[in-house]
Formats: sequence, structure tokens, C-alpha cells
Amino acid sequence: MGRGDMREHADGVSPGASLAEKVEWLIQNLWPADAGPPRNNVETAAAIARATGEDISSTTVWKLRTGRQENPQLKTLTALATFFGVPIGYFGFAGESEPIGDDLTIKALQRDVRQGVIRPEVLRALVDLSPRARWVVDEMILAAAAADRQRHV
Repeated sequence: MGRGDMREHADGVSPGASLAEKVEWLIQNLWPADAGPPRNNVETAAAIARATGEDISSTTVWKLRTGRQENPQLKTLTALATFFGVPIGYFGFAGESEPIGDDLTIKALQRDVRQGVIRPEVLRALVDLSPRARWVVDEMILAAAAADRQRHV
């Protein structure tokens, strides 16, 4: 996988993309297990407020997720970083946040392995493939992710 391809996970959104895509990626891939899955923006805002003590509204969550708020207050970004357990630099410019996004992708994959979503033997087999075979698998995964995104549009 290329460096940019490695960052795609779950719904195919890269953690190094726009602020809206970063927030959505965090919700989809790094939602804290002890918070219970959110069903809507109201529950998302309430969980963040409960965990951080920062008053964040469902409207703010909606604006962040839809890209209608590209320049939130530092306290909002701090609350998000705290809640999801990510460095605040994750919300920075792509060049600066790309390595953080890579680390977060690995963290999300590790969680999926622990939860049984991804079998460890599959990751081991991927590592053991020849470069040519790995390229074929990479292309298949990227095609499957693109098809999955199209189904959810």
C-alpha cells in the first residue's frame, strides 16, 4: 500500500483529509468503546461533553461533520482531541497531520484486531505476501472500498 492508501479505513475516509472528514473518521473509527455508539449528533455531543466537561452542542457537531465549520474554536478542537485520544495536531494542515493520521489508522486497525473485526492471521498473511501479490491485494481492497463508498452515497 502507498502511504496515502494506508490511511483509508472503515468507510474509506482518510484521517488526513478535510476537517469534516477527519471528524467523521474519528467518529467512525476511534469512538471510545466505553462511550456507547452514537446514533446521532445529539448523542455525539452529549458523550463528548460528558467525557471532557466542555459544552459542545449538537449543532456544532453537525457543522463539523458537514464541513460548515472549518475554523472551530481551540476549546472545541481540544475537546475532540481529548475525547478521541488523539493529538491536537491531527486537526492541523495535511502535511503536519499526515504522520498522525497514519498512526491513528494503525491504532484503529489494532482495535479492530482486538475486537475480532479483523483476523490477525489476515494481517500476518498480508505481510508475508510478495510485493507483486501485495500490490494485487492492495488494488482489490481499494476497489472494494470505492464500491462500498458508492453503496453508501
